Amino acid sequence: MKAITLAKPGGLDRLTMTDMEDPGAPGPGEIRVRIRASSLNYHDYGVVSGNMPTEDRRIPMSDGAGEVESVGEGVTEFKLGDRIVSGFFPLWQDGEPPVDHFKTTPGDGVDGYAREIVVRPATWFTHAPKGYSHEEAATLTTAGLTAWRALVVDGGLKAGDSVLVLGTGGVSIFGLKLAKAMGANVVATSSSDEKLERLTALGADHVINYKKTDNWGTKVRNWTGGRGVDHVVEVGGPATLAQSITACRIGGHIALIGVLTGRSGEVPTAALMAKQQTLKGLIVGSRRHQMDFVRGIESSGLKPEIDSTFPMAEIADAFRHEESGKHFGKICLTI
Repeated sequence: MKAITLAKPGGLDRLTMTDMEDPGAPGPGEIRVRIRASSLNYHDYGVVSGNMPTEDRRIPMSDGAGEVESVGEGVTEFKLGDRIVSGFFPLWQDGEPPVDHFKTTPGDGVDGYAREIVVRPATWFTHAPKGYSHEEAATLTTAGLTAWRALVVDGGLKAGDSVLVLGTGGVSIFGLKLAKAMGANVVATSSSDEKLERLTALGADHVINYKKTDNWGTKVRNWTGGRGVDHVVEVGGPATLAQSITACRIGGHIALIGVLTGRSGEVPTAALMAKQQTLKGLIVGSRRHQMDFVRGIESSGLKPEIDSTFPMAEIADAFRHEESGKHFGKICLTI
């Protein structure tokens, strides 16, 4: 089978298409999956760029979608031909988070889905949403589930709430679409007026160019009549957190899910405390969360926003496109 491997110490020029041995038939509790698609995430970029070091010849990509080719003894949840999608934390099935690392995350601590075939435990996957293409399904593992957990699982999103999403990456666009599907109002930010127009077309109720607007957090709060938004999907980290606290209401919820502006920095603790807000860090979610998310998709008709699709052999070009920041939504690989 064909696979992509990453040579140490990382870098886009060290991604190589490789011939590897077929993994064979599944054992008890396992399924054999023909991988058809993956999607790019900031975490994947951290690995392939060498900023998050991994083992030599690691197969990258945490997201994988495809169909079941065969099932091992004892597997009853899946059958031949089922369309499936992988989980980010394969051993986190349900309940409270049991991990604070990426040692079991595909494409980082273990081999990922930039390959044609995998044999893995059936519990590493869920069914894909009915009617989804493989590329659409591949966007759910990381970006889609992160938005679901931030707003629905942790935030308790309900109709009439107000939500702030930052930028036009995969999580933020999922957050926008999910919030609108559930009857919430959304304000979105970007540094591109062209992208702001596209956010409006997707349903954003208000948009702000943060490069042209000083103290955009105050602008968001003013848009809500001075109350502040109920939820913030905070993907920036230290350089945007102070503005997010300003934008959020007293007692509101800020989901810290990204560090695009740095891994550490000053937190305005006095402002956070005075506004009695909940600042909660999270990384993706459990298999149970993903199963609930899939049901939510099937009942709402939610679809991801796919910016572009590259063949697996052009994985480096796909990451260069992500690196450029020109994308709007998800970048996918067809495998």
